This record gives sequence, C-alpha cells and structure tokens, in this order.
Amino acid sequence: MPATTHSAPPPLLRDQHSGFLVFLIARVFAVGATQIQAVVVAWQVYDLTRNPMALAFVGLAQFIPMLLLLLPAGELIDRLPRKKVLATSWALGSVCSALLLWLSGHGHAGVAGIYAVLVLYGATRAFSGPSLQSLLPQLVPMALLPKAIATNSVVMRCSAIGAPMLGGFLYAAGGAVWTYAVCMLAFAIGTALLLRVQVLYAAPKAAAEPGAARDTIWQRFGAGIRFIFGRPMVLGTISLDLFAVLLGGVVALLPIYAHEVLHTGPEGLGLLRSAMAMGEVCAGLYLSSRPFGTQVGRRMMLAVAVFGIANLVFSLSHWLWLSCLALAVAGAADMVSVYVRGSLLQFATPDNMRGRVNAVNMLFIGSSNELGEFRAGSSAALLGAVPAAVAGGLCSLLVVGLWTRLFPSLWKVNRFEDAQHQSAGR
Repeated sequence: MPATTHSAPPPLLRDQHSGFLVFLIARVFAVGATQIQAVVVAWQVYDLTRNPMALAFVGLAQFIPMLLLLLPAGELIDRLPRKKVLATSWALGSVCSALLLWLSGHGHAGVAGIYAVLVLYGATRAFSGPSLQSLLPQLVPMALLPKAIATNSVVMRCSAIGAPMLGGFLYAAGGAVWTYAVCMLAFAIGTALLLRVQVLYAAPKAAAEPGAARDTIWQRFGAGIRFIFGRPMVLGTISLDLFAVLLGGVVALLPIYAHEVLHTGPEGLGLLRSAMAMGEVCAGLYLSSRPFGTQVGRRMMLAVAVFGIANLVFSLSHWLWLSCLALAVAGAADMVSVYVRGSLLQFATPDNMRGRVNAVNMLFIGSSNELGEFRAGSSAALLGAVPAAVAGGLCSLLVVGLWTRLFPSLWKVNRFEDAQHQSAGR
C-alpha cells in the first residue's frame, strides 16, 4: 500500500476514490436485503411456533457454519481477490432468499426448512463479513480510513432504518413470498454493483510473510490467532463487543416484545429494529462531521456502558415510544463503539493478515449476534422475556467493569495511531 503523505487528501467520494461511492451503494442493497430478511424470518418463525426457543435456533443455525468456516474463510480472503470473495457471498445470499421464497410459497417445510436455509446463509456470512472489512483499506488511503469507516457506517445504518420498516410493511401487506423476492433482487443488484468497484490499493500476498509459502493452512491461521492474543489492546477491543452484546443484546427478543409486551404486529417489529438504526445514524453523522481522535479507548468503554443502560430501560418498558427511544440510545452508543473498534483494528493489523484477523473478529461479532440470539431466546424460554432482557442489560455493565481491569491498555489508549505503533513495536 502506498505510503501516506502529509498533503491534503482528495475528497473521499470523488476523484480516484469514486469506487468507494459505488461500494457504498452496493452495500446499501446488500444490507437492506439482510435487514429485511432478518425481520421476516424472525416474525415468520415466531408466528409459526410461538416459542422463544425457535427464535434461539434462528441465531444458532447461522452461527454454527460461521464457526466451522472461520479457518478457510480467513485463509481464502488473504489469498484470493477480496472483491470476488465478497461478490460470491452476496450472490449466494440471493440464492438463500430465493430458497426462502420457495419454502414460503409451498409451505411444506415449516421451520425446519427455514433453519436449513439459514445454515447456508450463515456460511455465506462467514466469508462476506471479513472480506468486506478487508476490502475497505484497498479502496481508500490509510489517511482517510477512519473517515471512510464512519461514512460507511452511517450509510449502512441509514439503509438499516428504512429496511426493517419496509420488511415489516411488506410482510403485513403481501406476506413472506413478496418480501423474500425483494431480498433476492436487492442481493443481486448489490453483487452487480460490487463487481464494478475499482480496487486502488493491492493487498500484499500472505506469502510475503517469512516462510508462509511452506506453512500449512493451520500454521498461517495460527499466526493470525497469535497476533490477536499477543496484543492485549486488540484482544480487548474484539472481546469487549463479543461479551457485551452476547450477554446483553435484546434484538432476538424483539418479536416477543412486539407481540407479547407491546401488543403490536410486524409493522411494530420493523419500527423497533429501525429505532436502533436511527440512533446509530445520528451518532454516525456526528462522527462523520466531527470525528474524535483522543481518549478513544475510554470513549468506547463508556459507550458500551450506555448501551447496557439503554437496554435495561427497554427491557422494563411497556410503551412503544419509550422502547423505540431506548433502542435509539442503544444504537447511538453501539455506533460509537463500532467506530472506535473498527478504526483501532484497521490501524493495528498488517494488511497481509487482515483476512485472518477480520475472520476472527467476525466470529466474535457473529458470536455476539447470532449466538447472542440463541442465548436470549433460551433465556426467555427459561425465565421469560422481561427477566432475560433485564439480566442481559446488567451483564453488559458487568462486562465493562471487568474489561477496565483486565485490559488497562485499552482503557488508556489515546489515539488511533497508537494502535499502529504498538503493533509495529512488538
């Protein structure tokens, strides 16, 4: 990657960085499809079963293939063109939407068929997540990378506002078949646009590492694991999100809250999911215009604490407006955490290891999201939805307290560039 100069960088969305704009548009379609499909699958499964454990298995079905494919995903992303890996995974996402459409149209497979498709969809996400994160530094110079991360996050959250509401209204108006058709088309458009993105900065080959050509896939992947566990700041950054969302996330409980607590329909479920994205967008817009560059570790941990408090408010709310407000605050706090975490990891990771490091990072994120859904659903089945949500919010606060003691270097990190210096110094 070319060395960063001190001259003023060109505008992010113009000139030679115009490929970044096409990349953003492609992601809008793919993220929109993902968000719509998540709403429809959750409501459809709960509508068919009225069982919280059924929602738990929605997350587990997607997490298991992500876990099993972690090693080959990271290896392939470091050895194959990242854009092609991402495009292939999005194309397979369109296939998954088509399969869900077929199942809904025939109505014979029930939730077992939906789970089977979600296993395939989880396999595609094992490749799409880390390849996407690894591709971004190839589209803009490092000097613009924090701004690109913030801009990318804002645009994605904007699409995440409208998509869940659209999914809820489509499901209420036309049923699952038409909604999955929209998802299938959106994935296909995103794939076609992604193939037009110009990659400006070539990624160094994994073979550039000493002895990499003779190493086995296990040895090369082990190098990525050792990199993460050998740097407490990197390990703390990744694991903070894992445990805070795994133990405290409430997204999996939204269908239960919408139906049983707030007494609303799929439109209300879409509104609840969009509320969190609204908060993320507001925080992201602020960070895009006024990004902070000091006390980044402390800000990230405080943001996770606010996330836990907001989820506690949501868990005790019986009013739709208050529930949406609490989720919006949680989303804003999560955006701050995402911004800091993403920037720290990009600065700390050598480019020839991004695939493997981001694969581990995506496993942690997948654990916090999909496995977190299983935790939330199973807890709701045992304790009830409200006690499970309250316990989750308290656990998030406990995680923040523990991480300040376990990873003091993360709490004290001041600037994003410090992560790069610490990485080079080891």
